[in-house]
Amino acid sequence: MAFTPRGGRGGAPRGRGGFGGDRGGRGGGRGGRGGFGDRGGRGGGRGGGARGRGAPRGRGGPGGRGGAGGARGGAKVIVEPHRHAGVFVGRGKEDLLLTKNLTPGESVYGEKRISVANSANPTNGEDAPATSTEYRVWNPFRSKLAAGILGGVDDIYMKPGSKVLYLGAASGTSVSHVADIVGPEGTVYAVEFSHRSGRDLINMATHRTNVIPIVEDARHPLKYRMLLPMVDCIFADVAQPDQARIVGLNASLFLKVGGGVLISIKANCIDSTAAPEAVFASEVNKMREMGIKPKEQLTLEPFERDHALVAGIYHRSS
Repeated sequence: MAFTPRGGRGGAPRGRGGFGGDRGGRGGGRGGRGGFGDRGGRGGGRGGGARGRGAPRGRGGPGGRGGAGGARGGAKVIVEPHRHAGVFVGRGKEDLLLTKNLTPGESVYGEKRISVANSANPTNGEDAPATSTEYRVWNPFRSKLAAGILGGVDDIYMKPGSKVLYLGAASGTSVSHVADIVGPEGTVYAVEFSHRSGRDLINMATHRTNVIPIVEDARHPLKYRMLLPMVDCIFADVAQPDQARIVGLNASLFLKVGGGVLISIKANCIDSTAAPEAVFASEVNKMREMGIKPKEQLTLEPFERDHALVAGIYHRSS
């Protein structure tokens, strides 16, 4: 940088109303002070417009800051169907697991949403109105089923139009995504024993008409037998020592022969003293006794510790 004298304090270089915005010129004036560029560069930078206070706030341009974690830029995310029907993958800065939002514009538990514009096909020479499809980001750290899908489970036994019995629905975070998967033609029967969580579940179900909330004990399925038809799939996340018995009991009443069973097993809840592998093996044996033929077992690491997801097919117990 050429040597510039310190003068010119009132001159054009320091004019406060320069093009760079309010205080843009001020940086230019101070640039002379550094002589060979030390602080001179610094002064110049403030006035230039890269960070000039008069410019539109320069932190990455309008709507900068990464768009809330990078998940909201619809143009930057390419949505592809997953091999499980009703589940989608968002390809972008980071890959995301998605489900198509059944109630566009609403999130259930504060999850991020992605809106993707549909390609409008003009009809009769007229441009069709622009429409968009909204997807919800499915967090595997908050859903055992999402963790299982990312872990590579072979079949989730639920697809658009399925009837699903969900045992251990809690507040309905995972249930809402299952409701997205089965769509308006399908139904999710969500059973939760806790009244506190059941209240949140019922609030969620007021917006999603394909969710039937049942605040009842899954150990006594006869109490809610009048509310359920035969279902295609049972997903269980009840975290009880007699979990396999609970699932077998519900399967014998409500599950079609050949229907799918997915059980999330938490080793600590069944026997905190035994090794997790031994607990999983004993639960799989109990499932066989209940007439469920195990197909695969996978760990839910790194999303859940000492958890396994076991998938199986139901055959009538002997």
